[in-house]
Amino acid sequence: MTFFEHILAFNPDSPLLFTQFYFWAFFALVYALFALIMANVRGQRQGLHLRNVYLLFVSWFFYYKTSGLFLLILAFVTLSDWVIAGRIKSAITHNKPSLAKFLLALSVTIDLGLLAYFKYAYFFTNMLNDLFGTGFRVFDIFAYIGNGFSEAGRFSVDTIVLPVGISFFIFQVISYTADVYRGRIQPVRNILDFGFYVSFFPQLVAGPIVRAEEFIPQLYKPFRLSRRVFGVAVFWILNGLAKKIIMSDFLAVNLIDRVFDNPLLFSGFENLFALFAYSLQVYADFSGYTDIAIGVAMLLGFYLPKNFDSPYKSQNPQEFWRRWHMSLGRWLKTYLYIPLGGNHSIGFGTYFWWSLIAVVSAALTGWWWIILAVGCWLAIIGVMDHTLKTRSPELTPKRKLLYANLNSFITQVLGGLWHGASWNFIIWGGINGIGMIINKIWREMSWHIRFLAMTVLTFGLVTIDYMLNLPVWHLFSFWSAVVWVGTAIRYVYWLCEGRDTKLTAAFAQAWAVLQTFTFITFTRLFFRSSSNLDPATANEVAWATAKNMVNQIGGAWNNEIIPEFVYEYRWVVLMFVAGMVLHWLPANWKRRYRLWFSAMPLWLMVFAVAIAILVIYQFVTADVQPFIYFQF
Repeated sequence: MTFFEHILAFNPDSPLLFTQFYFWAFFALVYALFALIMANVRGQRQGLHLRNVYLLFVSWFFYYKTSGLFLLILAFVTLSDWVIAGRIKSAITHNKPSLAKFLLALSVTIDLGLLAYFKYAYFFTNMLNDLFGTGFRVFDIFAYIGNGFSEAGRFSVDTIVLPVGISFFIFQVISYTADVYRGRIQPVRNILDFGFYVSFFPQLVAGPIVRAEEFIPQLYKPFRLSRRVFGVAVFWILNGLAKKIIMSDFLAVNLIDRVFDNPLLFSGFENLFALFAYSLQVYADFSGYTDIAIGVAMLLGFYLPKNFDSPYKSQNPQEFWRRWHMSLGRWLKTYLYIPLGGNHSIGFGTYFWWSLIAVVSAALTGWWWIILAVGCWLAIIGVMDHTLKTRSPELTPKRKLLYANLNSFITQVLGGLWHGASWNFIIWGGINGIGMIINKIWREMSWHIRFLAMTVLTFGLVTIDYMLNLPVWHLFSFWSAVVWVGTAIRYVYWLCEGRDTKLTAAFAQAWAVLQTFTFITFTRLFFRSSSNLDPATANEVAWATAKNMVNQIGGAWNNEIIPEFVYEYRWVVLMFVAGMVLHWLPANWKRRYRLWFSAMPLWLMVFAVAIAILVIYQFVTADVQPFIYFQF
């Protein structure tokens, strides 16, 4: 292969990654031509059009180098949603609401159909085979068509490869078409401008998910890059590289991957520490990618939405999901939670999804009583809702809480499914949904009820643990006992009519943050177990990994191993502690050193960047560590 063939051809073993030198060489060339274009065009309108077209083809080339011929899928959804959105606007203008609704349904069906085919084909095939004892196998229709236009057998039809970033750009085009239907934005007249919005390369393959109303207006704003903005952009890029290479990759390579690959070779404490370290790794990895994407976009004159807000500072699960992957959270709230009814109503969608979850769960577990239980529960919910409406037509706080719990659980389960075609991802989403419901109910309770509820729960779990003596029940009973202690202390303090001071408020906040971080970390067990797996075997392998880790963590510990582990893995332990301390720093401190960096004299900034790059690349591993969210 010649040098130019290597540069221009797609190589699945060498994709363009933010952590590779090749990407920064690519970006340097792209940026040089970009600066040349912006410096020499005449007329603002012509300059904007030329810039958008140039960056569109750069983005397409970037995606081709990342995903090869899957660029055709990106081009197809771009053309499809651009055409349909234009027809929707025309139907609304000519007062044809039924046609507009049909076109919206058509667009969503096409987009979700492609997503379901590529991402969930193995999942649905395995589910059908388990339910009915059939022997269906996946068949790649696109590979079959491709073989018809090329050498026979060039593409394998027996496996379906997931296009990189398909979940992100599919959600973006759905938001565009839905917003056109709602009248929130006007259709983009130029398909090249729309294509640029869909495929903007910094955030194309792993987000953040950029809604059309946030990004499209920027297409028509003149390019400006102040000295301060340039400094902030460089800071975000360095910050993201440090998170990914120094923190995320170091933790993964030196401990986390080893433990998750074979948890039975490691002690309970080692499994537990690896699980907590993974919480930091996945944050550093994903937020690191976002930081780099934000910085690169700023250098090109575009602003991407904030995607993380120190999520491990959260005091409850709801707050966590407002701080974590914020662009996905906003998308799910706008296009799923609110259409289901939000905290204002429940309707067909709510009952449909709850029923479907019950039927599928019963079919796969063989516990058919689940359908009856959920059916009776939904009937009770319906009667309660009707009674509350009859007694009080206005929306009461109790009805709001009821609606919010029902619809938020569905949103979390489907959000888990968005992350991957595995039951472990669905379990992960469901546990997060249950955690949010419990926390909402908990905050509505008086301290008398809280203490009584925790006492009964802890006694029950300890009794079950004593009777069954299983690792999973050891974990439940231990965690419940810890929460009971905290609840008892707060309850006694409340009974003594203690008033919250700055000190007690700080302790209460720290306790809430610790409990939330622990809860989120244990849900990560199911998330990480399902990651980076062959879709054909994901469910079986993921469940085995999660079960083995639970057995190790909940089993008998050899405490003599702990000092030895801390010494042998001292750099991993120090990296974890340093990462958490940095994460928990006050937001205003972080803002200050970010602005301090951006205000540096240029010569000093160049020197600081050189030192930072030298330090960062001392941590580069031999094998390329892809970003975790590339698989989604």
